[in-house]
Amino acid sequence: MESLKELYRIGQGPSSSHTLAPQNACLLFMEHYPNAVFFEVILFGSLALTGKGHSTNDVIRKTFAPRMCSIFFKPAYPARLPNGLIIKGFDAYSEEIKTWTIYSLGGGSIEVEEEDLHLHDEVYPHNSMIDILSYCHDHNLNLVEYVFTFDRRIEQYLNKVIDQMLKTVASGLNTVGLLPGPLKLPRVAKALHLQGMLAEDLSLKQKLSLSAYAYAACEENADGQFTVAAPTMGASGIMAALIYHYYHDVGLSKSKLIKGLAVGGLFGNIVKKNATISGAVGGCQAEVGTACAMGSAMVAFFNQQNDKIINYAAEIGIEHHLGLTCDPVGGYVMIPCIERNVVGTLRAIDSAFLAQHVGAIKLNRVSFDDVVKTMQYTGLKIPVELKETSLGGLAKEVKFDEEVNLEINKKTKDNILERYRDLSDILNEDDDMDRKD
Repeated sequence: MESLKELYRIGQGPSSSHTLAPQNACLLFMEHYPNAVFFEVILFGSLALTGKGHSTNDVIRKTFAPRMCSIFFKPAYPARLPNGLIIKGFDAYSEEIKTWTIYSLGGGSIEVEEEDLHLHDEVYPHNSMIDILSYCHDHNLNLVEYVFTFDRRIEQYLNKVIDQMLKTVASGLNTVGLLPGPLKLPRVAKALHLQGMLAEDLSLKQKLSLSAYAYAACEENADGQFTVAAPTMGASGIMAALIYHYYHDVGLSKSKLIKGLAVGGLFGNIVKKNATISGAVGGCQAEVGTACAMGSAMVAFFNQQNDKIINYAAEIGIEHHLGLTCDPVGGYVMIPCIERNVVGTLRAIDSAFLAQHVGAIKLNRVSFDDVVKTMQYTGLKIPVELKETSLGGLAKEVKFDEEVNLEINKKTKDNILERYRDLSDILNEDDDMDRKD
């Protein structure tokens, strides 16, 4: 398997497969063919069907600028894999220099068909969780030690990942307004956070806070801000929310958080290696399902559980997302993507809880590897209309007229702003009382 650096990628949203991967592809092409002055790009598969909603064409033009670029959308372009782009580079005499067929593999990863550029060199000697656990048992290692043994200098990189996750959530919690695009969705993270601050019941406070953190990260991603693909940008809210919670609310050290990311990332790597983390290939089970498994494993580790229970938690986290489709309304990473991240965050907490208490009673009959194989099979059976093409599911059923939608969401925005004022007044009153006391 590859380094965790290839799983946790820092970049601008809204989509790792539709913005980060094409950007990486363009940069790589220019690096190898610097004499190219004009480019033709053909987007195919999901990149063609939902590229405009994901700003794929915009990021390609910006990356090639100031050099000229023509972009064509051809969903049914014949290719070996279902999602990618063709880049053709031309010199100053309009002579073609090179053509690359580049596949977007999910999470920002790419593969160039015409050349072996060693983009996916492996650092881990094992490809299944049962082999990893067996190796750890034989060599008296835990999962954290396993990662640090084979993924050299990964700790420093994961520290950068944590810093970006914390920045992303903090920014989202302090930003209001509408998200870009015709859906005109209002941001709600700040309002949820204020409600969490006011909640007296500890369980309610935790749920509201975690929800706010997930909303914050996803709203930043949808707005094209910097975030961390974990394992994708469409599912970036889950790990970011959990990291923010355990750092600010629980008080875990960065050293502990780094180890948690390492453990969670190991499970994400297993999915990436043996199935897919791409919504265009496997549906949302591959994105939110994988992120939930990663979060579940990390939470179990934070709860000081052994590797057996951590494995069980990850299995629960992904098993109950099997069959989840990817049907973004309008091709934007907003509906239902953002809410799914929030639900996945809460599920990660629940999965770790269930594994800890049920695992002490009975032996788990389903392995993590079993679920990954099942997810791969299920993804192949999901119709193409329900795999990030916006041709079916919610994307087809949810109709929106831009002017009507703007009016509906303006009322929603006004309600949220009024809620801000009410909550802020209460908080200010509490502060005044505290000062008087």
